[in-house]
Amino acid sequence: MNIAVVGLSHKTAPVEVREKLSIPTPQAEAAIAHLRSYPHIEEATILSTCNRLEIYIVTSESNHGVREVSQFLSEYGKVPLFQLRPYLFTLLHQDAVTHLMRVAAGLDSLVLGEGQILAQVKHTHKIGQQHKGIGRILNQLFTKALAAGKRVRTETSIGTGAVSISSAAVELAQVKVQNLAACRVAIIGAGKMARLLVQHLLSKGAHRITIVNRSMEGAQELAKQFPDANLQLHTLDEMGQVIAESDLVFTSTAATEPILDRAKLEMILEPNQPLMLFDISVPRNVDGDVNQLSHVQAFNVDDLKAVVAQNQETRRQMALEAEALLEEEVESFDMWWRSLETVSTISCLRDKVETIRTQELEKALSRLGTEFAEKHQEVIEALTRGIVNKILHDPMVQLRAQQDIEARRKAMETLKMLFNLETEAQSERQFG
Repeated sequence: MNIAVVGLSHKTAPVEVREKLSIPTPQAEAAIAHLRSYPHIEEATILSTCNRLEIYIVTSESNHGVREVSQFLSEYGKVPLFQLRPYLFTLLHQDAVTHLMRVAAGLDSLVLGEGQILAQVKHTHKIGQQHKGIGRILNQLFTKALAAGKRVRTETSIGTGAVSISSAAVELAQVKVQNLAACRVAIIGAGKMARLLVQHLLSKGAHRITIVNRSMEGAQELAKQFPDANLQLHTLDEMGQVIAESDLVFTSTAATEPILDRAKLEMILEPNQPLMLFDISVPRNVDGDVNQLSHVQAFNVDDLKAVVAQNQETRRQMALEAEALLEEEVESFDMWWRSLETVSTISCLRDKVETIRTQELEKALSRLGTEFAEKHQEVIEALTRGIVNKILHDPMVQLRAQQDIEARRKAMETLKMLFNLETEAQSERQFG
């Protein structure tokens, strides 16, 4: 079995491509089931965020498994494979393991060290378990990756002052307008990203903030977290009126289609009424055609890269510390992975010795007579089990602990030959 990851990210694909391949949580179950139906994919789970879509698999044959994932992505996104392939990256085994560790630690994020990704990796792990996509190997990998992400955040300072996508959007807005306190600001959506938007807007001096959300309950829940901010709350049916009265609009909803386009803005805004739009959603909430309006300026997640770059250099040294920690976690997972090779040999050896123990115990008890056997059977049973366990203990520990791959394989071959394990396994397959 091999581990592989196939995907795309802010590093390999523009938002126009990423949004086509976004797989929201409600669609994850069907997507995982589809992936598991392919002949060479044993385990699968999906990490889908605004900046990346990555599919992690355990495959019986790497080339076939990667090809099946690529085909799935092409069909799901309705993008011909020859057009999609230039945007995809593929990593196998240790490279895939290292990549997930770096993702969980925030080292592969658009915003270096951002903390939100760790919760997203945890969600991916949970969804994969719920929908039976994650088995023994991916479970161990994601458990290790989450532990690695937590270590980086607690043992280094990389997360200190690290900007999120939301704060980068607010920084960009501040650069564009200079004085946020003088602006009327609207936020469409009331989720985690919206909460961060409010937090950063308030810290930059904005105080006229309106929340527009599908449900009033969601907007009220957000407003409770900022009791001193006097947020204005509206539902989506009032979105047009709110936008018409705003200078800046941030969009952060889970909508899979644009909620704003040129036609809607032309209906909402007065002729030549200026408006700035900051869309931090993937798929995009704002259609690209709004840029055809001369009085409207629209920015999406890819436009935040310049803002983010200014904040990256201060954390690069911290990232080097984090990489050293990740090497330890990768090695720990690799040791566990290598130990899996020994499981079948150890299991076969234990089964053979247990069969011999049982047969010889039955012979001995029959010779001792019924009365003695019934009285002392438990003691003799425990004695023979103890002897077997002590004899097997050292060989099993040494086999598992052997880090040199070639040396371990030679040891397993020797064990199979000395105890005639391979011959018996072949006989069982032929006649069993």
